[in-house]
Amino acid sequence: MNTNNAEFSSLSLKPELLTTLTDLGFTSMTPIQEASLPAILQGKDVLAQAKTGSGKTAAFGLGLLHHLNVKRFRVQSMVLCPTRELADQVAKELRRFARGIHNIKILTLCGGTPVGPQIGSLEHGAHIIVGTPGRVLDHLQKGRLNLDNLNQLVLDEADRMLEMGFSRDLEQISQFMPTERQSLLFSATFPEPIAELARAMMKEPVNVQLKDKHDNLSITQRFYAVTDADSRRQATRLLLLKHRPQSAVIFCNTKREAQDVADELEQQGFSVKALHGDLDQRQRDQALVQFALKSISILVATDVAARGLDIDALDLVINYDMAHEPEVHVHRVGRTGRAGSQGIAASLVGHNDGMRLALLEDRFGPQSMSTLPNEGSVDTAPLVAEMACIRIEGGKKHKLRPGDILGALTAGKVIAGSDVGKIQIQDIWSYVAVQRRVVKQAARILSEGKLKGKSFRAWAMKN
Repeated sequence: MNTNNAEFSSLSLKPELLTTLTDLGFTSMTPIQEASLPAILQGKDVLAQAKTGSGKTAAFGLGLLHHLNVKRFRVQSMVLCPTRELADQVAKELRRFARGIHNIKILTLCGGTPVGPQIGSLEHGAHIIVGTPGRVLDHLQKGRLNLDNLNQLVLDEADRMLEMGFSRDLEQISQFMPTERQSLLFSATFPEPIAELARAMMKEPVNVQLKDKHDNLSITQRFYAVTDADSRRQATRLLLLKHRPQSAVIFCNTKREAQDVADELEQQGFSVKALHGDLDQRQRDQALVQFALKSISILVATDVAARGLDIDALDLVINYDMAHEPEVHVHRVGRTGRAGSQGIAASLVGHNDGMRLALLEDRFGPQSMSTLPNEGSVDTAPLVAEMACIRIEGGKKHKLRPGDILGALTAGKVIAGSDVGKIQIQDIWSYVAVQRRVVKQAARILSEGKLKGKSFRAWAMKN
């Protein structure tokens, strides 16, 4: 956190929220939190410009939890997100901030997952709903979800929801909600459709627009001229070999191209997965888990699929295709160089990209073409991710915790604690990253041993 900003303790938050923030190590607010939270806590509508990594989830999440009456077991707040990945991330953060509030229920309602368990959960009620517009609307239209007691609505990454065609769904969802409510709209960009949405769904909103934090010098932008598909692929390969990133995202404009680029890089020996809308939900989930646990080092993604990525250290972004709009370019490159750290954004510029480059130069100033590294100056062996990922057939519903997995792996002293990386516990699955050199031993220990006194299947995932 930026210690130059105001502290959370200066706000009139519930004591249990302030205690949790202190326990989590949150002291100073980010700029978006400092600018929006006072108005949110006062119950005002807020229209805020905020990008991934700005701290926006805490901004609206703390507001929701502060106003929540946990004794009233009704849906009081709802957060709508463009993708399941973002919804899962938001719900995870809300639960983290709510851990000092007893008996709170936060429910996710997203497409791409079975509807049956959601129906059962809705029958038992909830305080906060986090979901995607399509699935939420389906539950509303079939009478499974009641929003009569809703007093807060959040639209997260509203610009992307409109780009994905959810405008009509949002309009229909609003008909199921009380008109007297607090509405919070967070958007990375402010095109005219966002202004129209705000006029339709908000009342005298407080406007929060901060200078783009991604326009600073913590991000090194480089542009490389390419002539055809072959030179574009070769440029991507050389940039990966030169920078040897632990975590990188390559952005493509189409699903087909994202898959083709990922396939070719995999054939060349890189640790890579594709992330796009033609993959089924299981494939997308596993790619995200492996990337988060650093058992793959490269994601080749479309913009829509990459929304909601939970990235803590991304050292290279490659724009395989130039973004159609400057705002999308800024959002892409903003995924590297976060929190003042150094990052590199490399953009490949083709013959037809003159207008796109000119629009960027209007924003960032004149840009010269950089020279690609030559074959003789790079290590031609692709960097292989140090970690491998093990999947365990058990999760939160089996009462598994990270400590159980870590304890099982290190109990025999065959595997050191330093060999174990991130651990992610989901509802019925768990994932643990281990050093690649011990992955077979680790998988055997977990599959042959016991967790919480029970046996669970475990196996190393294909990287």
